[in-house]
Amino acid sequence: MKESSKIITRKEAIQKIGKYSKYAALTSLATYMILHPKSAQAMSDAPDDGLGIGF
Repeated sequence: MKESSKIITRKEAIQKIGKYSKYAALTSLATYMILHPKSAQAMSDAPDDGLGIGF
């Protein structure tokens, strides 16, 4: 079986992704947050001293 290694441009790659681009972006963001929880936590606001008030 012969593999074809056609090099495509960035524009062609984006066109091929098409409607799946939002899904890919969301998946990559979720993966980043799972693999790097401390940096994702550092981006969030500090908790209130209300101890659960406002739920």
